[in-house]
Amino acid sequence: MSDPSHPGPPREQYHPLDRLLQALFWPLLGVSALWLVAAVQWLSGLSYIWLGVFPRTLMGLPGVVTAPLIHESWMHLAANTAPLLGLGMIAMYGYPRATRHAVPLIWILSGLGVWLLGRASFHIGISGLTHGLMFFVVTVGLLRRDPVSIVLALIVALLFGGMASGIIPREPAVSFEYHLFGAIAGVLSALALHRLDPTLPERVAEPAPPEDKR
Repeated sequence: MSDPSHPGPPREQYHPLDRLLQALFWPLLGVSALWLVAAVQWLSGLSYIWLGVFPRTLMGLPGVVTAPLIHESWMHLAANTAPLLGLGMIAMYGYPRATRHAVPLIWILSGLGVWLLGRASFHIGISGLTHGLMFFVVTVGLLRRDPVSIVLALIVALLFGGMASGIIPREPAVSFEYHLFGAIAGVLSALALHRLDPTLPERVAEPAPPEDKR
């Protein structure tokens, strides 16, 4: 039996707005970095395509790290901005601990997959990470099955589910390989990390007014 005079540790508490702001910070920082890189590329007038992944060559291996930072055009970057912000915020809101590990895992594993099995061309862009985050959130929801995880998975499926078609070869100029290996890395990350975060804690209750003891 538990001793009421020695209560256990209090449950973790949170303010929803604080958690939301924290979840938005890192995706905003990441998007800002991508736009800064694009601005430097535009101002310099140089092409950084050579920083992409070129499969099965030593020259293309560093692209595993650098390729997600490079985009072919402003339109390419703009198309990836909304998914990165939305999926990044949802993942960080629901699973902040797991997402901090999942992002580098998806980043590296998707790039390695492209380097090993991709077509002989430079592969660039952050879409491997965005596809990975989409599959990560949905898979975590299927594995955890608590109310918040299910809601987050449904939101992702509703808003970003159309991205799943990107893992199928359709347009020669689009790296479906990055999408495919990002999705695989997202599923693997979810399998490895879905227990890392506790169930979303209860909201902090407003303090009760002091009782009048007169």
